[in-house]
Amino acid sequence: MLHSFAFSNFQSFRERTEVSWQVDQRNASAAWSLDADTGGRLSTVMAVIGPNASGKTGLLKPVVFVHWFMAHSFQMEPSAPLPFSPHPAGADEATEFEAEIDFDGQLWRYTLRATQQRVLHEALYVKRQRMGYVFVREWDEARQAYTVKQQDFGFAPSEAVKVRPNASLIATAAQYGVPLALRMVAPYVWSNIHQYGRMVQDSNQLIAAAKLFANHDAHRASMTQLLSQWDLGLSDVQLKEFEVAGPDNTQQKLWRPYGFHKMHDGSSFALDFAQESSGTQGAFILLSRLLPVLETGGLAVIDEFENDLHPHMLEPILDLFANPRTNPHKAQLLFTCHALEVLNLLHKSQVILVEKNEFNESSAWRLDSVEGIRADHNYYAKYMAGAYGAVPQL
Repeated sequence: MLHSFAFSNFQSFRERTEVSWQVDQRNASAAWSLDADTGGRLSTVMAVIGPNASGKTGLLKPVVFVHWFMAHSFQMEPSAPLPFSPHPAGADEATEFEAEIDFDGQLWRYTLRATQQRVLHEALYVKRQRMGYVFVREWDEARQAYTVKQQDFGFAPSEAVKVRPNASLIATAAQYGVPLALRMVAPYVWSNIHQYGRMVQDSNQLIAAAKLFANHDAHRASMTQLLSQWDLGLSDVQLKEFEVAGPDNTQQKLWRPYGFHKMHDGSSFALDFAQESSGTQGAFILLSRLLPVLETGGLAVIDEFENDLHPHMLEPILDLFANPRTNPHKAQLLFTCHALEVLNLLHKSQVILVEKNEFNESSAWRLDSVEGIRADHNYYAKYMAGAYGAVPQL
């Protein structure tokens, strides 16, 4: 489970911003929270709320970037810049990232400091008696080379110092079969955002979701059951295989989803998902990102979670992360949302407010950090009245 993440000089966030998933022990019974393997209690959901252009998506991107960097940066072109943007006021300064997670039954901390041109510092720590390093990688400007020290990481020192400036030591070590690195590059984060923002919901997203369900019977069964329960008029979802010409003129197998709808005489008709409502399509695509995380554990990062969904659908979807039967491996969900009804669902420690000042600098804070807030407050009414900040100034 993710305990916390922090970053600075990233997009509209100039100063260090930290998001903690820790739940106060006085509120240990709060819904959507579970005991961490390494102690303490953590939220399984976290909503990010604020005006348009306040930096909500920017708050999500550091988590997605760090996971991508640790797992996939080895695949970059050697001269390619790292795909993140510092704050315009800090264009010549390094960007910093930090995350604390439960992994392999221990608490780990990962830190990264980099410019778009190179990694300046990368380190992995694990808590035994206390936090100790697994590796520390530093750029020596005077020598124009990296120094790397390791403890029980297992990457050949002669190779570790040669890791490319735009690649992670972990991603590179995985290519050499280092066991810990191989475990860490598994797909733990599923998201609908990339470097430039939220992925567009289109036919490509439908086909990608259909491919996942076609290759995983359990996910397909869960998806069909949930969509049928959510009053979308569906009685079944089936996937039909077809072939298209690939870039090298080879035939590629793809799948197209069809929804089945009942009629009065007991028969049913099939509808190509491209003709289904945008809400039905959105739920289908959303489940292709949530169900893998719920099955294995990890983190789903979803921008505009309620996009095209009725507000009443928020709670049953969030409940997937509260129920131990549907969330046996303590998966978590981080999402932005404009459906403010979520304020009446979540605990105050599970809401992050974001706003941007007149100097185009974003800031974020947890709702439970607001002075004077009480458990019996109507958070929705108070937020709409501007009591907590992070509302549009119109």
